[in-house]
Amino acid sequence: MSESEPARRRARTSRGGRPATSSGPPAGYREERLARMPTLASLYAKAVGRTGRLVLTKPRARDLPAIALRVDGVRAEAAHLADYQHLVGEPGTDTLPAGYVHILAFPLAMAVMVREDFPLQVLGLVHVANRVEQRRALELHDAVTVRAWAQDARRHRRGVTVDLVVEVTAGEEVAWRGVSTYLAKGRIPAGLTVGEPTTREHEPGETAIPSAPTAVWRLTARDTARYAEVSGDRNPIHVSRLGARLFGFRRPIAHGMDTAARALAGTPAPLRRKPFAWSVEFGRPVLLPATVAYATTPDGGFVLWGRRSGAVHLTGSITPL
Repeated sequence: MSESEPARRRARTSRGGRPATSSGPPAGYREERLARMPTLASLYAKAVGRTGRLVLTKPRARDLPAIALRVDGVRAEAAHLADYQHLVGEPGTDTLPAGYVHILAFPLAMAVMVREDFPLQVLGLVHVANRVEQRRALELHDAVTVRAWAQDARRHRRGVTVDLVVEVTAGEEVAWRGVSTYLAKGRIPAGLTVGEPTTREHEPGETAIPSAPTAVWRLTARDTARYAEVSGDRNPIHVSRLGARLFGFRRPIAHGMDTAARALAGTPAPLRRKPFAWSVEFGRPVLLPATVAYATTPDGGFVLWGRRSGAVHLTGSITPL
């Protein structure tokens, strides 16, 4: 490992004196290096094959794999970055938006989830929340190390949630850390060690809809196809009417991280010029096409809701670290 264990595990402290999340996987996790970042197309194919095997055979009782995957020398591409910035409304600079770092690193998290020893069914997992710590800005020229692992399975009123953690290191410093929380509906798999749910998961709160939106967006299947092309995330629930119906949706749904990235781009720019935490909780999926309303608050909060239905699609905030 290129970093010392104490350096990777020390806790950072925010300017307000509140500790930020410490770095590194849980104790006892083994690191496995991959030669290159896998493609999402190959990973989805693997997920489909794994689903078929689980249908035909009785799943083995197992816990989350105690492994962290790692890829070194990951770089952004200028044209790819520009496409992303244009799509979600970020300014055209050499600084990588927090949402762009997510799609740059996401294939490694997906590689953890399609492993044979991952105990949950990958296809059908519901992305319910995301938290990113942007500890320092990453630039187009940076070559970074990406690590990913799964941790903290918790009981949920509808099944079990699990966190997929991704850390992006530049030099000796974790510059970006993302925690994506997924829900597996149904019975808790045998052999999976689970903790108690968080307060939010146990007692979800109500969200007040603002009286007037900051912006109104029209989201179509074409927008989702563009995000799928830029992100590489061609999950059938987003790009196929049949695929969406197989998972219980009448029509394809927008990518959660697409709407979250657009929401982040709409927050006041000064909040994103210094280290920050970006938190999102996903509500009702956006069935396409849809007209959605978006509003921000002066303290960095935001909400996205259906213009006609009033259904809340996501809530979140951006706060200084």
